[in-house]
Amino acid sequence: MFGMIKNSLFGNTEETEYKLLSSETKDGVSFEVRRYDGAKYATVSSEGRTFDQVTGELVRKLLMYIGGSNEQGEAMGTAAPIIITVYPRNDGVLSRRLMVGIRIPTNYQQSPPTPTDSAIRIEERPGMTVYALQFGGFAAESEYRAEALRLTRTLGETAPFQRKQYFCCSYDPPLKPYGRRNEVWFLQEEP
Repeated sequence: MFGMIKNSLFGNTEETEYKLLSSETKDGVSFEVRRYDGAKYATVSSEGRTFDQVTGELVRKLLMYIGGSNEQGEAMGTAAPIIITVYPRNDGVLSRRLMVGIRIPTNYQQSPPTPTDSAIRIEERPGMTVYALQFGGFAAESEYRAEALRLTRTLGETAPFQRKQYFCCSYDPPLKPYGRRNEVWFLQEEP
């Protein structure tokens, strides 16, 4: 627990790098198109509870893992963003299934420490291109849903993105009171 707190308060945060493909404004809404390389992520999943009921618990598990609660006792530093994969229903309400992931810091990509929590999985994620919409404040399910709807309306019905899932991203530790950065990412369908 101390490792997680020390990491989030005093450690350097490694932000996942990307290539900016374009920065656009449409109908007064600014968004970016970005390309992320493939990498290893620590992930944990949940089914049966709502976004707001379970995300804090799942994020803590991942922060504990990168903070040193792993078989090697290795505090890896912190990484951003925390990426929550959600699966909206046709009416926009999120299903009770989600996955929370955090990119393994660069120095540990080749050989990530082994999780001690059996719920945590290490997975290799392929590269991806996303439409990213940034917003501030403390974000819960209602804020992410509102921003996802705003991005959907901005991109339009014919934009080539996956509609069965999207990503809710948070860049800041929970105790940061202002200047917070959140994003919604839509995965662009590859041609």
